[in-house]
Amino acid sequence: MDCWKEVQSKSWIYPTLVLCIYGFFSMMRPSEPFLTPYLVGPDKNLTIEEATNKIFPVWTYSYLVLLFPVFLITDYVRYKPIITLQGFSFIITWLMLLFAKGVLAMQIMEFFYGMVTATEVAYYAYIYSIVSADHYQKVTSYCRSITLVASTVAAALGQLLVSLANLSYFYLNAISLASLSVAFLSSFFLPMPKSSMFFHKKHSPGTPQGATDQDTMPNVSSIKQLSCQEDKAARKSVIPSTSPECQSDKHQHHMLVQLCKDLKECYCTKNLLFWSLWWALATAGYNQVVNYVQVLWNDKAPSQSYVYNGAVEAVATFLSSVSSMAVGYVTINWDLAGELALGIFSAVDAGSLFLMHFTANIWACYASYLVFKSCYMLLITIATFQIAVNLSMERYALMFGLNNFVALVIQTILTVVIVDSGGLGLKVDIQFLIYGGYFAIIAGIFFIRSIYTIASIQCKKETQNFSSEHQNNKEQASETRL
Repeated sequence: MDCWKEVQSKSWIYPTLVLCIYGFFSMMRPSEPFLTPYLVGPDKNLTIEEATNKIFPVWTYSYLVLLFPVFLITDYVRYKPIITLQGFSFIITWLMLLFAKGVLAMQIMEFFYGMVTATEVAYYAYIYSIVSADHYQKVTSYCRSITLVASTVAAALGQLLVSLANLSYFYLNAISLASLSVAFLSSFFLPMPKSSMFFHKKHSPGTPQGATDQDTMPNVSSIKQLSCQEDKAARKSVIPSTSPECQSDKHQHHMLVQLCKDLKECYCTKNLLFWSLWWALATAGYNQVVNYVQVLWNDKAPSQSYVYNGAVEAVATFLSSVSSMAVGYVTINWDLAGELALGIFSAVDAGSLFLMHFTANIWACYASYLVFKSCYMLLITIATFQIAVNLSMERYALMFGLNNFVALVIQTILTVVIVDSGGLGLKVDIQFLIYGGYFAIIAGIFFIRSIYTIASIQCKKETQNFSSEHQNNKEQASETRL
């Protein structure tokens, strides 16, 4: 008990510990790598066309509809309620996976899973509102590492239970539901933040809660010291602008205006604009690949023969964490070589997707996926670092939210045109051919941009060298004359 009280007394340890518990059990979902075999197998008895063209697209649509309002509401209600909502949505999703049947029921399940992914922002933003800036790096590493560990362990556990214990996918989903229930209960133990990034910022002791840097409000305590007659006269002119409701409304309006100004300033910087462009384009393609790769695997090797989805996801997550960690130890001038790296690794991603389309070998398909996911995680880490290093925490959160929203819009367009039964409704094999071409276009854009950037820097250097040589020649000529 004394140890527990000591942990609670240290302001950053207790919330970080509870959030890590939530993160671990929310990601401990051994059934997720086997979702497609479960849906098209005897448990749900759906066809591969129904899963691909009618059920999976619902996740993209619900995610798009919910992302932006959830992003704003999350900050307004101070994160914790949204984390609890995510835990509740997890439970509804897996209850429907276990006990509901039919296309409509699975579409509703995908809607709730869209809510799960839309509310993910609360998990990563919560910790910054509850601990001091001195601990940001430490708690960020803990919270992100625990989710990677949980994903790897869950995928490996699922594979072992399927391959060695011959456990059915139904029981894998039951294990996932039990883990998610623990996550949901742990969310109630999170302390409620007193501040947030935008709508509930911390204020100095002498500043009213609704005040801003540009607006100064009269002190309400000074009004109370007036005489009765003066108080009545003063209230007529002062109270309408100083009441808590008016202050709150004015503060919220100011924050929305400031958000728009911050976004405009962020995207006016060319480097940030191009990094954000890659982020949005690549994330849209990555989400499409991850969402439908199980369908492709099922097409290359039907579920009735052998399934190693869990093992592949475990290795992919491990390699992704290694590649992401490696970025921290590489010393490169990213301003010069960053866009070239985006072009090169996007080309590798395109090659991996083309191989996944053309090969009939499931092992080559698995290997291509490992390369694809590792390259994307490497690049998204670089992009995140390049954007974050140039921005404040508030502006980074804005760009993070907007970049993901733009990515989701692009992903929705791809889903409507390519996947949805109301659009082309293409087979999954053809879809991956299109995704390969999509990443090839991204690679081409950034190859051209990198050549332009390197050539511009080289021209500037040559101009500067010419100017300095010309200046030196002038000085030598003047000295000779003297």
